Amino acid sequence: MPEYLLAIDQGTTSSRAIVFSKQGKAVASAQEEFKQYFPEDGWVEHDPQALWQTTLDVCRKALSQGGVDAADIVAIGITNQRETTLVWDAENGQAIYPAIVWQDRRTADYCAELKEAGHEPMVAAASGLLIDPYFSATKLRWILQHVPGARERAERGELRFGTVDSFLLWHLTGGKSHKTDATNASRTMLFNVHTQQWDEDLLALFDIPRNMLPEVLDCAADFGSTEAGLFGAAIPVYGVAGDQQAALFGQACFKPGMIKSTYGTGCFMIQNTGDTAVASQHRLLTTVGYRLDGKVTYAVEGSIFVAGAAVQWLRDGIKLISHARESEALAEQTGDACGVYLVPAFTGLGAPYWDPKARGAIFGLTRDTGIKEIVTAGLQSVCYQTLDLLVAMRQDGAAAPSALRVDGGMVENNWLMQFLANILGVTVERPQVTETTALGVAYLAGLQAGVYSSLEEIAEHWNCQQRFASTISLEHRERLYKGWLDAVGRVRSEPL
Repeated sequence: MPEYLLAIDQGTTSSRAIVFSKQGKAVASAQEEFKQYFPEDGWVEHDPQALWQTTLDVCRKALSQGGVDAADIVAIGITNQRETTLVWDAENGQAIYPAIVWQDRRTADYCAELKEAGHEPMVAAASGLLIDPYFSATKLRWILQHVPGARERAERGELRFGTVDSFLLWHLTGGKSHKTDATNASRTMLFNVHTQQWDEDLLALFDIPRNMLPEVLDCAADFGSTEAGLFGAAIPVYGVAGDQQAALFGQACFKPGMIKSTYGTGCFMIQNTGDTAVASQHRLLTTVGYRLDGKVTYAVEGSIFVAGAAVQWLRDGIKLISHARESEALAEQTGDACGVYLVPAFTGLGAPYWDPKARGAIFGLTRDTGIKEIVTAGLQSVCYQTLDLLVAMRQDGAAAPSALRVDGGMVENNWLMQFLANILGVTVERPQVTETTALGVAYLAGLQAGVYSSLEEIAEHWNCQQRFASTISLEHRERLYKGWLDAVGRVRSEPL
């Protein structure tokens, strides 16, 4: 019998494939970075062919590295950078424009017009989202408006729209499957999270032809099978979820009130709210946590656009470090009270500010400020932004969590995790498997394949590798956070 699950994790800066055992252990993995394109201020694009080719390459490398044949794989799960928008030819799969990345802010002025016209209450009521360039709808509209002939072709049924999962699935299945799951659909600003259908009012508002859209399935479902020639045999695709919801699943946050925060390119905190779609009064998002057997588990989410990307900027943009891991030693030398604040609003500010026109800045520089202080401030910015989200959740009435489960590449940094616990005043739990995004979608695929019988069985696989408890006083915490709020206030384009 097949023994393994293959998880595709297509992220913002790299594509990764991990082969998992049925016990949730990674037995082989491969990863490839790809180029980021910034053609204009606030624009972020990817080459669609690079997304597909790197995904195909890492899958083949992971199988080879693990000595695993396609026949050994029970099923594939796909998790992906969300909101990133692609439009492709329905016949040959060729994208008609670069992928417009979730970080892209080119539609900020249009979003402002929609808000001024009073459309946000309707959009929020249906989609659970706020009007912002972050989501797919305005990106898709932009492509239809700016690529010659695109709207006419779309109306004739010649074009397909999808988030990255749909684009990869189309290519994996040789064009047989144009599908997505409920979590990715819930991030487009075109999907009604209450009816679980594409929303006609939203489609009309953004002028999107219905025939472009993929079929929406549960997160664990039959999405089709890969072409046999890709890996040597056809493999069923049985799980799909957007990266942050996949991490929620991989962290086994199956009970209402459980909360996780993922630290990758951005930072995303999601709290399970069960069968209740909580409408935030503090500018958080109502979203689909996961959908199984037609039953929706909802979540509240806070989205931070720049987390690991801040360290990447310190490394590649201003070259203060040569490798991300150097940041931990520099922060240990500096401590937590250097007085420098870095606000990484490189692509605007996400929750709870939603200010696409804000821009990054560094405050508190003195004559003796050096590399280690600025690098430390970059790490701290991730934690301060997390506290912004936690404060908003508490203001919405959520109980203070007993623990925060964390994952993503940044959580290997012990200094960062300790400062996170300090500034939140909450115990931070780092699991044994920190690649929980990939693990979550492997679990979903395994659930559909019958490898796992229940969520309870999956939850038994979760193990804590290390806990970080707060070690600073409330007074010190409040003083640090006050400095952050002052810094954020200085970069805002408008008051909250």
